[in-house]
Amino acid sequence: MTVVGPFGLHVRDQALEADVQSGLAAVEAGLLEATKSDVPFITEAAQHLVRAGGKRFRPLLVMLASQFGDPDAPGVVPSAVVVELTHLATLYHDDVMDEADVRRGVTSANTRWGNSVAVLTGDFLFARASHILADLGPEAVRIQAEAFERLVTGQILETAGPRDGRDPVDHYLDVLSGKTGSLVAVSGRLGAMMSGADERTVDILTQYGERLGIAFQLADDVLDIASDSHESGKTPGTDLREGIPTLPVLRLRAQAAEDGKPDDLELVELLDGDLSDDAVLAEALRRLRAHPALEQARKDTVRYAQEARATLAPLPEGYAKSALEELCDAVVHRAG
Repeated sequence: MTVVGPFGLHVRDQALEADVQSGLAAVEAGLLEATKSDVPFITEAAQHLVRAGGKRFRPLLVMLASQFGDPDAPGVVPSAVVVELTHLATLYHDDVMDEADVRRGVTSANTRWGNSVAVLTGDFLFARASHILADLGPEAVRIQAEAFERLVTGQILETAGPRDGRDPVDHYLDVLSGKTGSLVAVSGRLGAMMSGADERTVDILTQYGERLGIAFQLADDVLDIASDSHESGKTPGTDLREGIPTLPVLRLRAQAAEDGKPDDLELVELLDGDLSDDAVLAEALRRLRAHPALEQARKDTVRYAQEARATLAPLPEGYAKSALEELCDAVVHRAG
C-alpha cells in the first residue's frame, strides 16, 4: 500500500499508483505553466498558493475518475488543471472576504500584497482556467460555467444567511453543496468524461464528487476548531473569529435553543462577542472542543462520506473503485 499525493491517499496497485503519480506531476507542471505571466509580479502572486502546495484533492479525483476510461486521454490533465486553478482562485477571494492571515501555511496573498492584488490575482486565475477550458470543448465550458454559478450562489447564500423560518443547518448544507460540492463534482465528472467513460459512469462519479465535497468541507469545519495550524495550514478558529457559521457552531446554537442549558447559552454568547483577542478565541476553542456539537459535526462528516461511498456501488470492482472508497475514509480521518 502506497501513499499517493499530498492528500495522503493509500493506493494498493502499482500500475494505478504510477498513473496517478504521473498525472499529478503533469498537473503540477500545468499549474506552474498556467500561472506564468509576462509581468513578473503577476507570476509571483499567481504562483504564491501553487508553490505553497496543498492537498490537490480535486486533481486527485480527476485522476481516479479517469481510470474508468482512458487515463492517458489528452483532456484529463488539462481538466484537472482547470478545477485546481478555479479552486485556487476562490481561495484568493475567500481570504479577502475572511480577512485571513494564513493560507496553506504561508502568509495569505491579501496580507502580503493587499486586498486589491489578491482579488485581481484570483480573477487572473479564473481567466487562465477559462483559456484552458476553451480547448476542451463547449460541453466542458458549459459544465464548468454551471459549477461556477453554483459556487458563487453558495457563497452569496452564506453571506445572506438563511431566510426566515429556514433551518440554519439545512441552509448551511445547501451552501456547502454549492461552494464546495459543485467543484468536486465537476472533478469527478470531467475526469470520467475526458477519459471517455460511459454516461452512467460519468453520472455516478459526479454524484460521488458532490457528496464527497460536502464531507470534505465538513471535515474542514471540524479542523478549524479541533486542529492546530500545522494540521490545517491556517490559523485555528479563523472561521470563528470572522463569524462564519460552520456546522459545529450551528449544532451548538440549535442545542442551546432547544435545551437552554446555561453553559451552552454562555458559550453562544462568547462566540457572538468579540473574538479578536487571542486569549478569548483560545477559550472559545477550548470549550467548543469539549462540546458534543463538535462530535455531532464529525458524525455528519461520516454520514456524507458514507453516502459518497454508497454511490460507487454500481461501478465495477477494481483498484480504482477501491481508491475512491479509500478517499472517503481519508476525508473522515481528517475530521478525527
